[in-house]
Amino acid sequence: MFNDFKLMEGRPVYIQLKEYLKRMITNGHLLEHQKLPSTRELSSLLSISRNTVLTAYADLEQEGLIYAVKGKGNFVSHVETFKSPSIQLNWTEKINEQTFLADELDLMKHGVRWNNKMISFNSIAPDEKLFDVENFKRAFLNRMSIEGDIVLNYGYAKGYKPLIEYLLHYMEIKGVDIRNKDVLITNGFTEGLDILLSSLNKKNGRVICENPTHHSALKVFRLHGYEIDGIEMDYDGVNVSKLEKILSKKEYDFAYLIPSYHNPTGIVTSSEKRKEIMDLFSAYQLPIVEDGFNEELRYSGSHLAPLAAFAGLGNNVIYISSFSKILFPGLRVGWILADKDLIYYLESMKRARTIHTSTLDQAVLYQYLNDGYFEKYIKKAKSVYKKKYELAVHYCKKFIPFKRITGDGGLHLFIELENNIDSRKLLEKCYQKGVVFSPGNVFYTDSSGGNHTLRLGFSRLKEREIIQGIKIIGDTLKNNFGG
Repeated sequence: MFNDFKLMEGRPVYIQLKEYLKRMITNGHLLEHQKLPSTRELSSLLSISRNTVLTAYADLEQEGLIYAVKGKGNFVSHVETFKSPSIQLNWTEKINEQTFLADELDLMKHGVRWNNKMISFNSIAPDEKLFDVENFKRAFLNRMSIEGDIVLNYGYAKGYKPLIEYLLHYMEIKGVDIRNKDVLITNGFTEGLDILLSSLNKKNGRVICENPTHHSALKVFRLHGYEIDGIEMDYDGVNVSKLEKILSKKEYDFAYLIPSYHNPTGIVTSSEKRKEIMDLFSAYQLPIVEDGFNEELRYSGSHLAPLAAFAGLGNNVIYISSFSKILFPGLRVGWILADKDLIYYLESMKRARTIHTSTLDQAVLYQYLNDGYFEKYIKKAKSVYKKKYELAVHYCKKFIPFKRITGDGGLHLFIELENNIDSRKLLEKCYQKGVVFSPGNVFYTDSSGGNHTLRLGFSRLKEREIIQGIKIIGDTLKNNFGG
């Protein structure tokens, strides 16, 4: 006995010993009133210090798992170890249709599997090598020293007040009229959209959006039972004439739009078209859910105000965003900016769902933003990503025969292949050569669309990997598909 005790690095030895003995007792390997080895014997047997054994025994006694008899030693207490008859349920039969749909739409499970030895253009997450870890540590220590006892306790469903005030000011700088507006903090963009859809009346059960569009948003719409109509995109944003035509024929509950560094096309909607869109939806009295995706990653040109800014004092735009794609995805902090009355109700839905977003995460993010670290970080990030962006564009034009390539900045490019070449078949061939990318059809509102398109995310790749990967894609197109 005790010969299967193995030590792990990085965890206090007395805790490992306590957990080991506790498992032995609760599993019935050590019986009631059985005498345990003396502290000296066990320390010698396991080659650990006697103080370690003393501490472990003291903790076990405090938990009521062992008892000490003066002059005789330590003994196992009475512990209920009865087990019910074991049964095996078929959980697949108990899963509902919405969960089966979530599984079907889960690209992490059912997409192309790849390993870190491959060149992956799948991700559009920020490059972790750019993460400003030292200043984030400073922000953490500063906030903990100021109010550590508060941020480690329960918080408010609406969010951490200093961060809410910061974000209202942040949006005001973007040109948004924040009078009668408010902010709800969420666990990233996806939870924000899910909370919103859970709170709105589904009168028509239809949503209108750009086509293609953000796969995660499509997934949430489908899980909520919405029909989705997609409008094709021009070089400067959604095709407004086709948008107007379909609005005159069908009624919708709301529109979902990504005007900046659109995912997946990378197109930035022009100011002129943003005004046309706002005028059109104002005429139809239709709400707009604006995805503030990667708005900060503009490498050149003038600032473009979000749709929420064009709305002025109007309240039909619901702006949802996060810093996940440009700062620290692991924090999972996003926000909804909307009319105060709407935020009032969304706050209750948030509280019912997840109580609140981590106060610690919100507080540290606030400190980091407030200390001015974000502005320095974004300058550095934009410089690095701009170089990768220009490199990717150059080598796509050099090696890949395409019908159309879009992407005005951001962290990805979208390619429409010549001769309607199937991007999934191309992916199969490239996978064999150690290169993967996102086939474009997963971003389309209709299953038949986008079969000849693909998205290339370059943010996390080294420059040599970008060049090598694009060359392999181009060579594969030419050698296997006559491109």
